[in-house]
Amino acid sequence: MTLLMPGSAQLVAGNRRVGRIALRTWAALWGAALFTALLVWLWPGLAFWAASSTGILGVIRLLLIVLALGWAYLFIDAWRLGEPLELRRQHRLVIVGINGALCFSMAGALLFGAHLVNTQRDFVLTMFGDTIVRDAFDGRYNVLLLGGDAGDDRWGLRPDSLTVASIDEETGQTVLFGLPRNLQDFPFPDGSVMHEQFPDGYDCDDCYLNSLATWARDHEQLFDEYDDPGIEATIEAVEGITGLRINYFAMVNLAGFSRMVDAVGGVELNVRDRIPIGGIGAPVTGYIEPGQRKLNGFETLWFARSRVEADDYSRMARQKCVMNAMLAQLSPTKVLRKFEAITKASSDLITTDLPASELDTFAQLALKAKDRPMRTVSFVPPTINTSDPDIDAIHDRVRKALERSRGEKPAKQSGTAPQKQAPAQPPTAVTTGGAVGSLAEGYAANDTDDLDAVC
Repeated sequence: MTLLMPGSAQLVAGNRRVGRIALRTWAALWGAALFTALLVWLWPGLAFWAASSTGILGVIRLLLIVLALGWAYLFIDAWRLGEPLELRRQHRLVIVGINGALCFSMAGALLFGAHLVNTQRDFVLTMFGDTIVRDAFDGRYNVLLLGGDAGDDRWGLRPDSLTVASIDEETGQTVLFGLPRNLQDFPFPDGSVMHEQFPDGYDCDDCYLNSLATWARDHEQLFDEYDDPGIEATIEAVEGITGLRINYFAMVNLAGFSRMVDAVGGVELNVRDRIPIGGIGAPVTGYIEPGQRKLNGFETLWFARSRVEADDYSRMARQKCVMNAMLAQLSPTKVLRKFEAITKASSDLITTDLPASELDTFAQLALKAKDRPMRTVSFVPPTINTSDPDIDAIHDRVRKALERSRGEKPAKQSGTAPQKQAPAQPPTAVTTGGAVGSLAEGYAANDTDDLDAVC
């Protein structure tokens, strides 16, 4: 009776006041659950809002703890009301076992739920904060995704993977703009800190895009208004290169990335060539063999970062395939099943300025993006000369890519013939370093209207 309708045993054979309180509470909880389910069905964003609100999560955690203690008390009291000492020894042992199992399983489930809620609350408090909320620019959220290479002297200092995810605020349609780490001679937006230091552009010896963070740390007095000089300098560079305004950034520790992949149970990827593990200053210790394979975290990390028998631009293509695979394969159900492991891995993995209040917005956009093809545009050879880039051409490519993303036809420019969009290379085309394409012809995953088709 206590399992199916808490308080009913007390109402029949014990303290009726306690029974009435328990039954009313049980009925109220069922009513609240059904009402909440209806609201979530009508307004899915409610679930994401609740999951990102530390106040709501704190209330739910406290409620689950109280319910666990209350239900355990009702089980113990129901056992007492059954007068177990009057039963035969064998019957008494059976009843004690059943009651104990029910008591510990129900209370334990509620307490474990409270633990998960607290894990989510700590995750939100640790990773996200009360940073400035930035509205979408021209209907899009532009998020700078940075991959920091491993090493005690490099985490947070030298982002070797730079991608802007431009996300439509209504549809979730996403375009990935890839920037090579060795890009040189680029401008900064007028009025920015870096523009004051380099009014004619970042054109000096060994001045690459991924060196900006180190330069900014060495001149941190120029960035008194910012928490992270390296991130700010990099954002200013990306805005100058692409012409886009950046809303937020997310810095991913590539060394910790493997823990995230392991937390979700691995990622299925199409490995087109043997991918060396190690190399570039260290011995090759193994290979990831070709085929449609489910890779663990260690293998996925090396699939994304290996440069032996390849080049930086092939690696950029493989990294985009990893992004696409994780977006497609991380379903809400899988996230819930692996929730605790994901939050623990993410706390060590990601640094971001995304406010907690915007988590529900981006969670909904991610679900919408799963059902749409991912587009990519990368500013790499043979289209772009990384040592002397044509910034106007880059801005034009960004504009046209966003127009295609919105379903618009690219505007014709006077005096020029309309350019045809090159079809994506088929999966059977030549591959280099595990990516479809070559350095001379370009890599399909770096410039395509359907990333899934070329990965």
